[in-house]
Amino acid sequence: MATKPDSVYRGMDRKAAAIVEFTLRQYRTKNSTWVVLGVGFTALALIFMIYIAAMTDVVEAVDNDGDSYDYDNDGYPTGQEVRLGTDPFDGSSHPGLFDPPVVPDPASMYVNEDGFDWDLSASGPTATMGFDDDGDCLDENRTASQKDQNDNGIPCDILLVYYQSVLTSGGDWEVLADNGVDEDPDENEYAQEAIHVAFVLSIGKLGFVLLLGIFLPLFMATGLIRDEMSSGTMHFLIAKPISRTEIFLYRVLGYLGIVWPYIIALGLLGALITGFLGPSDGFFRFQDLGVWLSIIFATMLATLVYGMLFNALGVLWKYGIILAIPFAAWELGMALLSMGAPETTLLRFSVIGWALMIIDSAAMFVWPNLDLFIAMGNWGGNGDGGWLGDSSLEGSNALAFAASKPGLGLSAFWSLTVSSLVLLFQAVMLWFIGGALFKGKEIQ
Repeated sequence: MATKPDSVYRGMDRKAAAIVEFTLRQYRTKNSTWVVLGVGFTALALIFMIYIAAMTDVVEAVDNDGDSYDYDNDGYPTGQEVRLGTDPFDGSSHPGLFDPPVVPDPASMYVNEDGFDWDLSASGPTATMGFDDDGDCLDENRTASQKDQNDNGIPCDILLVYYQSVLTSGGDWEVLADNGVDEDPDENEYAQEAIHVAFVLSIGKLGFVLLLGIFLPLFMATGLIRDEMSSGTMHFLIAKPISRTEIFLYRVLGYLGIVWPYIIALGLLGALITGFLGPSDGFFRFQDLGVWLSIIFATMLATLVYGMLFNALGVLWKYGIILAIPFAAWELGMALLSMGAPETTLLRFSVIGWALMIIDSAAMFVWPNLDLFIAMGNWGGNGDGGWLGDSSLEGSNALAFAASKPGLGLSAFWSLTVSSLVLLFQAVMLWFIGGALFKGKEIQ
């Protein structure tokens, strides 16, 4: 049977496969490889244990609007007296004097009785939302102006107003609620959702993209070329009819053959843990899978770019890891900066700023009302008009730190597309730079 003659492309395929397979075999037989992968897994496992503990905790219910209190000590909670028309601050005026007398309601009836009436995963923000679940706003004894204190022409609702910042591309939502609407939310329900979303975003940004994205290349890619040059085995690779630029690329591909399956496995494991343990009406939170896929994708691109960079630094100097550490510190600073000021121009000169933008873009798709959810949490703990205190609901501050909008001022789709293309462009440029450095090096 006749065989097809070798072509240039088939020859390149064989050379590429040989170097990639050689690199994979090296990684599999090194103890350091499994130590690095084990440390990464252990670090993430400890963080997930914190999440599991948080999901099993119950936040104590708080009466944000004060209608469960008995201010006049007549045995009737304020909410019941207001509903039945007696004076909650006068002990001689209470429903027990009715004919027949009314039995006092338990105070627990007036705790968490008027929670948030909107969906975090709804198709998009609306101008008005909220509903008077307990009827204290819709009370027939209240005037029309008392029912429409936000002056939007709709009685007993919540008006959400977005104020664009004149200094940045971002802005803030302000909650203008009619008195008695969504004023007593369920603290545990809000905290569970807020902590869950904050965890997914935080573990994706800081645990995967930052920790794994930098930690793995730092210890696994810096010596891809340098170690072979020091040990003398590089002579066997360059003796073949293959350019050094190709060797540089194929060595990185071998490193990715270990790192990328590892990232995918950890990402899917994280999606399963948070999907089953996170708050949901069903048995699994399928809506979060889009964010987890973006976390995996962003981390894969980050390990590609950092792998090219650290490999090039290893070619540049024998102790390339010393050069890589300042870059890692820079990227850490950029990661923290992106959490608070994603529109900062300085982020465009980093790798992680573009990688985190992928996650933020996916979050806009999956949780379009995320910024409103944060605003409601900051407002919802204030009670009715703020007279019971000024603390926000538990979880809202953590979520505000973890969540951010893509800083390009584009839609979620275009922000994700642009950031992905920029990372790929960075990887290609670093490949050419690393290849050029390798060409100019003498092999001992």
